[in-house]
Amino acid sequence: MRKQYRSEIVTEDSLAADPMEQFARWFQDAVNAHVFEPNAMIVSTASADGRPSSRTVLLKQFDVRGFVFFTNYGSRKAREIAGNPFAGLLFPWHPISRQVVVTGSVTRIGRDETAAYFRSRPHGSQLGAWASDQSRVVASRDELDRRYAELADRYPEGEQVPVPPEWGGFRVVPEEVEFWQGHANRLHDRLHYVREEAGWRLERLCP
Repeated sequence: MRKQYRSEIVTEDSLAADPMEQFARWFQDAVNAHVFEPNAMIVSTASADGRPSSRTVLLKQFDVRGFVFFTNYGSRKAREIAGNPFAGLLFPWHPISRQVVVTGSVTRIGRDETAAYFRSRPHGSQLGAWASDQSRVVASRDELDRRYAELADRYPEGEQVPVPPEWGGFRVVPEEVEFWQGHANRLHDRLHYVREEAGWRLERLCP
């Protein structure tokens, strides 16, 4: 199972000086190409003793400070971040033969930012954040549905749902960002930004 990629060469002088600006360009390309859920990203964390885990979440914000996603602070990824505050991100834009790989440190965002985003979510998603003790064992699907139904009765559509205290955002502050463009014969472009005191260093890696 192999596919020959047919793409234009990516040169160093065609890239932005800052990887977040370059990410914005490629993200828009993915949107314009109608990639399914272009903000879907694989988040990889590791426990304090180095055991890795990965899952797909949705990127909800990005700017010069980094990449933001939201979760329950009792979830596995949040517990691992608490003991080992670093993460890897992977944006797998297969239809356009591209991927972006990010590694960096992780911090919680402010509660004001969390509240602003929470209130922008659909009503059902707000209730779901309360109903689910993410990554914890639940007796059955019926139990989960029962919790949700009770919350729907307590907070009907149109009534403000409070922000769960154990739910919020994380920001991955990039230290390295790689832009990968697939090409024929495995001669892919791998353009790698590394954060330094004076700014960002851009280098090309062998595929």
